[in-house]
Parts: sequence; C-alpha cells; structure tokens
Amino acid sequence: MEVLRLDDIGPDGVRMIVDWDRMGTSDSVFVPCLNVTKALKQIQAIFDRRGWKLRVHVSVENHIMGLRIWRIT
Repeated sequence: MEVLRLDDIGPDGVRMIVDWDRMGTSDSVFVPCLNVTKALKQIQAIFDRRGWKLRVHVSVENHIMGLRIWRIT
C-alpha cells in the first residue's frame, strides 16, 4: 500500500486524493467507499485540522456506496 499524505484518505486500501483546498463552505464531495466508518474517521481528522465542521450522510449514488460530505463552516 502506498503511503498516504496528510490529507489523503484510503478507507478501503486504495489511496484517494481530494483537493480539500478548493472546498468552500456549503460545497460537498462524494467519497466512494465500503468502509464508511474508517472513511469518516479519516475525513473528520482532516476537517478537525482545518478547523472546519462537516455534515455527512451514508449514501448510494449511481449504484455506488459511499459518503456525501458537506463543509458547513
């Protein structure tokens, strides 16, 4: 497995790079994953470091399970 950078996530063992710097208040991103608990833990750590609050829902989009994440502050 590759080494994850500080803001990368990899809840299912596959590295995902999200451009968090482009995420503004009220923006959302869908993170496809099966291990939603691990994904949420990794994303929460990123948001905590940045001083952001989030809203999250487990969802299925286009037949793919994952998390829909909103930045709310």
